[in-house]
Amino acid sequence: QAQLKESGGGLVQAGGSLRLSCAPSGRTFNPKAMAWFREAPKQDREFVAAASDYEDRTYYNDAVRGRFTISRDNAKSTVYLQMDSLKPEDTAVYYCAASTTYSSSYYENRYDVWGQGTQVTVSS
Repeated sequence: QAQLKESGGGLVQAGGSLRLSCAPSGRTFNPKAMAWFREAPKQDREFVAAASDYEDRTYYNDAVRGRFTISRDNAKSTVYLQMDSLKPEDTAVYYCAASTTYSSSYYENRYDVWGQGTQVTVSS
């Protein structure tokens, strides 16, 4: 079974930076879109950013545009999320996801391979 594994979460002060990584584990597969979602306490999971396999296009939630940067290494099927100027409201569990069907999407139901999540906590 194809899976993803995140790393790089932790505790950081407001204004600081973290870099999340996500790599495949288990059965190998060829991802099209790769993305990050996050889920804050008592809130629904929300889209953060996506990187398409088409023309290196990237997409961002307005709340993180200009502060977060998504990138991918297609040779390793790995995706990264560089998070700068972090705010307390960025505190959440961050999930990595991949779609084997869609080249890009904001919708979590179009992603069929997921990681288990990594906690990011931003203190004020």
